Formats: sequence, C-alpha cells, structure tokens
Amino acid sequence: MDFKTYQKKARLTAQYPDLGSNNIYPTLGLVGEAGEVAEKVKKVIRDKKGIFDEESKMAIKKELGDVLWYLSNLCTEFNFSLDEVALQNLEKLRKRADMGNISGSGDDR
Repeated sequence: MDFKTYQKKARLTAQYPDLGSNNIYPTLGLVGEAGEVAEKVKKVIRDKKGIFDEESKMAIKKELGDVLWYLSNLCTEFNFSLDEVALQNLEKLRKRADMGNISGSGDDR
C-alpha cells in the first residue's frame, strides 16, 4: 500500500471531535502511541534482557500502526499528504548527509 491510499483509508476510520478542524486530538494520540512503542521497548529491555522475540516485535508493530494512523490524520488536519512529509524529510536528511551533518542536534543543521 502507498501513503496516499493509506491516508485516505485512515481518514475513513477517524472519529473524534471537530474532525477536519482539530489538530490537537491527533497530536495527543500520536505522542500517546509513540509512548506506547517506547514502553514496549523498555519492557523488553527490563524483562527480556533486550532480546526482541517475535511476540515483542508484533506488539511493537501494532503500536507503530497506531502511530502511523495518528500521524496520517494529523497530516490530513493540516492538509499535508504523507507523501510530501516523507519526501521532505528524506530531502532534509540527504542535504544533511551531503554536508556531513547527519549526526548532532538542531533542526537547521
């Protein structure tokens, strides 16, 4: 599946207050789900000595899907396509790599 198709299909399942003019709800959902990904990784470190078995990977995969859903709906709220966000990010990273600035910190390296 491509991003354009995913974004359209994700929107069909969106049910939250003020759909179409509410960027706060998907933003909060996005950070919440990203936190769930981090929590699952933390538990693998704590409980499984950092070994990601198939069950752990599948649980993380489900949470990553939720991250993608909220990201997609946040993009839609801002009238961005996932494609353009992905392409812009890759271009930014390519420029950083060309300048030797991939590592480090700061948005405008």
